[in-house]
Amino acid sequence: MTTPLEARSLIKAFDGDAVLKGVDLTVEPGTVLGLLGKNGSGKSTLIKCLLGLLKPTAGEAFVFGEDAWSLSAAAKGRLGYVPQEVVTYPWMRVRQVIAYTGAFYPTWNQRLADDLCRRWNLPLEQRAGVLSVGQLQTLGLVLALGHEPELLVLDEPVASLDPSARREFLRILIEITGDGDDAGGRVGESARPRTVLFSTHITSDLERIASRLALLKDGAIAFEGESDALKERVKRIRLTSRNGALPTGIDIPGAIHTTVEGVLAEATVTDFTPDLPARLAAENNVDVAVVDLNLEEIFVEMHDE
Repeated sequence: MTTPLEARSLIKAFDGDAVLKGVDLTVEPGTVLGLLGKNGSGKSTLIKCLLGLLKPTAGEAFVFGEDAWSLSAAAKGRLGYVPQEVVTYPWMRVRQVIAYTGAFYPTWNQRLADDLCRRWNLPLEQRAGVLSVGQLQTLGLVLALGHEPELLVLDEPVASLDPSARREFLRILIEITGDGDDAGGRVGESARPRTVLFSTHITSDLERIASRLALLKDGAIAFEGESDALKERVKRIRLTSRNGALPTGIDIPGAIHTTVEGVLAEATVTDFTPDLPARLAAENNVDVAVVDLNLEEIFVEMHDE
């Protein structure tokens, strides 16, 4: 099966300043990949390069095996994209925008579009130009989902949605990817595997829906893999001395943050192994406690180093 999205040594610079510095990323069929990164880390730039909306300075990007910069109409018909800011035809009514967009896709599922509009309470007779930011983003989701794409790329899709609409969106996304109880029924009849690239700052959403995570930092992918693997790799360790104050320069392998206060020390390590607590206890005459971190805590720790 053709790989939906792939970046090879992708570099993108603006006025000589590199935002992407050799990104390698492969999104396999059927994957829900959560893309994490701070504001300004280059997430939107990476997405646009992957989809052929920006030309890379160097490296390659592929969509279904085709060069992203020269995608065929057939490949474009297999993907859906929701940018951070949805742009549409302000003079058209919502129902007209949906009908106009649907006319471009032989696979357009009007029943699905109608169902999504109902679930999100979209005002079909309202002109698109007077929609709220949240309503406009919801319309963008309907337009991206209506033709039942094999590949769905979402750049901060829930940033402007109210809690109710956001919850409904996540439920739909779970159905799309085949993990819901009624997957494939209420969200379309396509039997094709669905692949999703989902960029967001809301880590709790990613913990709920993403099967894999990619962390973009300093212009490159700092981690890519299953979320459980990241949680097993990044831990907080607390040391309590059995014999007086601990040295301020205590050596903890893989530590990105270390604080020492008297007999207590705390460190966040990025390469935790099951044998590390015992080694630290023996080498430093300390008691060791290991604390699990959630995804938000890991994100903060890895970006504050």
